[in-house]
Amino acid sequence: MREIQFREALREAMSEEMRNDDKIYLMGEEVAEYNGAYKVSQGMLDEFSAKRVIDTPISECGFAGIGIGSAMNGLKPIIEFMTFNFSLVAIDQIINGAAKIMSMSGGQFSVPIVFRGPTGNAGMLSSQHSQCFESWYANCPGLKVVVPSNPYDAKGLLKSSIIDPDPVIFMESELMYGDKGEVPEETYYIPLGKANVTKEGSDVTLVGFGKIMKVVNAAAAELEKEGIHAEVIDLRTVRPIDYDTVIASVKKTNRLV
Repeated sequence: MREIQFREALREAMSEEMRNDDKIYLMGEEVAEYNGAYKVSQGMLDEFSAKRVIDTPISECGFAGIGIGSAMNGLKPIIEFMTFNFSLVAIDQIINGAAKIMSMSGGQFSVPIVFRGPTGNAGMLSSQHSQCFESWYANCPGLKVVVPSNPYDAKGLLKSSIIDPDPVIFMESELMYGDKGEVPEETYYIPLGKANVTKEGSDVTLVGFGKIMKVVNAAAAELEKEGIHAEVIDLRTVRPIDYDTVIASVKKTNRLV
């Protein structure tokens, strides 16, 4: 194990999968020459060339559509939005395109595409850069929605998202890119749709995902001081939600927050 930043975990996930499969490419605003708005793709242009790490104009609808079309034709795009607020410019492509093509084509076309980028609030940003959209996308059939809470999960979940045959919305907290955590040297994948019980307990079940897990863990620690043993569940994936793990916990604790 070694300690790396959240952004480095994401970079390792993309780079490892791109080395494994030359059909995978990264596309978005400032991902190449500028090394990414949040330096997630730093150094990837040098390794993979401008053919596979592609800078775009400020045109989310355009490059999301290009990504979907290329996925239908056998490529595996990773589309970076500088913030998921800007994905609204491309939401018709995502919802009426990527999410529905498998159904609309009678199963003839899958869309192995990842839309990733920062979500939620961050420092000194206004309202057009601060909203959370996981509930919007999680209520759309045909999409998987992943929101990791730490570097270990970020890497394992992103690697699984990239090789998934269906479209995945992968949301990263803008406030967590600099967070550090332990990540193994060896290759690993975390399955989508499987929650993680991070703390066993008997009195109350606390469920969260993404950066709010910091608050959840802090609450569990405070409860422990009072002799209340909380069970903590990190959903990891918002769609599909791992209801089985949550229900099994509530059967034990009888309380859910």
